[in-house]
Amino acid sequence: MPTERGDSPLLFDSFGRRARDLRVSLTDRCNLRCTYCMPAEGLDWLPGDELLTDDELVRVIDVAVRHLGIEEIRFTGGEPLLRKGIVGLIDRVGRLSPRPEMSLTTNGIGFARRAADFAAAGLDRINISLDSLNPTTFQTLTRRPRLNDVIEALAAAVDVGLAPVKINTVLMRGVNDHEAADLLQFSVERGYQLRFIEQMPLDAGHAWTRERMVTADEIQESLSARFDLTPHPAARLGAPAELFVVDGGPATVGIIASVTRPFCGDCDRTRLTADGQIRTCLFSQNETDLRALVRGGGSDEDIARAWRVATWGKLPGHGINDPSFLQPDRPMSAIGG
Repeated sequence: MPTERGDSPLLFDSFGRRARDLRVSLTDRCNLRCTYCMPAEGLDWLPGDELLTDDELVRVIDVAVRHLGIEEIRFTGGEPLLRKGIVGLIDRVGRLSPRPEMSLTTNGIGFARRAADFAAAGLDRINISLDSLNPTTFQTLTRRPRLNDVIEALAAAVDVGLAPVKINTVLMRGVNDHEAADLLQFSVERGYQLRFIEQMPLDAGHAWTRERMVTADEIQESLSARFDLTPHPAARLGAPAELFVVDGGPATVGIIASVTRPFCGDCDRTRLTADGQIRTCLFSQNETDLRALVRGGGSDEDIARAWRVATWGKLPGHGINDPSFLQPDRPMSAIGG
């Protein structure tokens, strides 16, 4: 492990990992109230003047791309579709040089009618959350009767060429965990790439418990009752999902086992919150304030230098399995996925 950072302009940490993937939260607001994320009444949203403006966002992303070697931008939330002007923002980021790959993680509400606009703006890929195919269960989980909106969003994404379309699914014990194989069947038949995600301790109410979490082993066992799963031969590299070939292929399914099979050693991500804070890990207890630099007259190099210093101090892992682990104060909706 190097003891000094050296003079590389790229985002290296002291464990030799390099950040290439930037997750950009556009808002902490959401139009669903998923039980594993936030309470029914919602949260105290960030004041509008604390959020980075479009110009500030584009500037910070430009610094990341030109000065720090970031290659992929994923727009997240909260629910990023609630960000006014998001299509124009994506268009502007797509005009940066070098051009980063751009993806979007969304719950899909309202996406179908705007899908062509996103494709025209240069969006490359999309991840859409879908936790149940049953309208009643979907409403139980999200507290909103919007399943059809999500189904329509998935189809619209395919229609405008945002392939591969990925589905993100969180299984909750006793609620939707019996649907794992049905969700995979649905995805395989339509050409979607399904990713199961272990529930992580990032809920606003801090009610997460290990006993309630459906583990990767349980997910794999449930799927194997209907499908033949074999490990994907491709190297995983920094990807969070462990991939399996379904029934000999070409379909695949992924399991993101952040809790039971941590992949921190290959992490290549850095995060920018909607209010301009750099986080080196979802579970970080520390943030670096880029908004103050941007609004205080800092140069591009000042921003880049602060980002490099923050990345160098990244911890070796998230520490979920350590007895001393503390859940971050910010919930997932305020951090960005």
